[in-house]
Amino acid sequence: MSGGAARRYVAAALGRARARGPPPLWEPPPARHLRALGTGGAAAALPLLLPPRRHLSSRNRPEGKVLETVGVFEAPKQHGKYETGQLFLHSVFGYRGIVLFPWQARLYDRDVASPVTEKSENVAGHGSKEVKGKTHTYYQVLIDARDCPHISQRSQTEAVTFLANHDDSRALYAIPGLDYVSHEDILPYSSTDQVPIQHELFERFLMYDQTKVPPFVARDTLCAWQEKNHPWLELSDVHRETTENIRVTVIPFYMGMREAQNSHVYWWRYCIRLENLDSEVVQLRERHWRIFSLSGTLETVRGRGVVGREPVLSKEQPAFQYSSHVSLQASSGHMWGTFRFERPDGSHFDVRIPPFSLESNKDEKTPPSGLHW
Repeated sequence: MSGGAARRYVAAALGRARARGPPPLWEPPPARHLRALGTGGAAAALPLLLPPRRHLSSRNRPEGKVLETVGVFEAPKQHGKYETGQLFLHSVFGYRGIVLFPWQARLYDRDVASPVTEKSENVAGHGSKEVKGKTHTYYQVLIDARDCPHISQRSQTEAVTFLANHDDSRALYAIPGLDYVSHEDILPYSSTDQVPIQHELFERFLMYDQTKVPPFVARDTLCAWQEKNHPWLELSDVHRETTENIRVTVIPFYMGMREAQNSHVYWWRYCIRLENLDSEVVQLRERHWRIFSLSGTLETVRGRGVVGREPVLSKEQPAFQYSSHVSLQASSGHMWGTFRFERPDGSHFDVRIPPFSLESNKDEKTPPSGLHW
């Protein structure tokens, strides 16, 4: 197979061809390897599919390190879903991970016209556009701890948080290296290593079984953890909108209720991913939120950047992902707003944040009390 044919095959298999070019930090293949900056670094490189084998290798960022084979590339699934135990590279952030279990979400894409509305949202204050929700698969995954330091500037590795116990002095706490990944961001590979992912929960949640495909199967502890924490882990709605080639994706999560000063306080976590679909470099400068509560209050929040950062989105590093939290003294509400970006010439433009609902679990019997095992 010629190099050009191999590249065309890979582009078709990945289904990730974008107007802006290949994913960040991908590089032309110098050998018969699918390479990634991993084993202490993280960023996928363009796979070259040549017989007899397709190897997945990784290399350290520190000088003096060499390529080490970590597995064999597999063709991404165009249909169906990945199973528990599937190893993968993240196509945007480049880290190594493993699938714990899938979630079926409803994706509300405001960039897609919806002539027929199956289920729609209409948030006051953000236009009257009705959006049809489509079923989309996401995965709960573990991130390889070796890659966390190298993606921390582009994606939070402690983004999945829980409410602490009532008697805990902390309001929130996180499980490091736990993430949600969309189906199209999975670049699957296989490995003969019985512990291919370094994470404190890997051997607690999964065990090696060479008779299975993939050969990592769920332990009872993973099944019990998923069942007990289902209300606080579940991903149900995903909202997406693009403004001037900046795509904003929002995923809200209900976290539970706490009593404070004789009132109920409801908590949500929301994860936001910003993607630059163009080649022009832009920088996030400001955020502007509007938060409506069922109790009738409307709060406006303005500030510099997000989570203390003003990320630059470029062709080489086109994405940034973070999580934050909001609390209301009502069981539901809505959020929407804008991000202000700056171009290299100093001009600014506003990017819409798609409106999303904050809904509590009406049938919850007991509030979450931290991490259940």
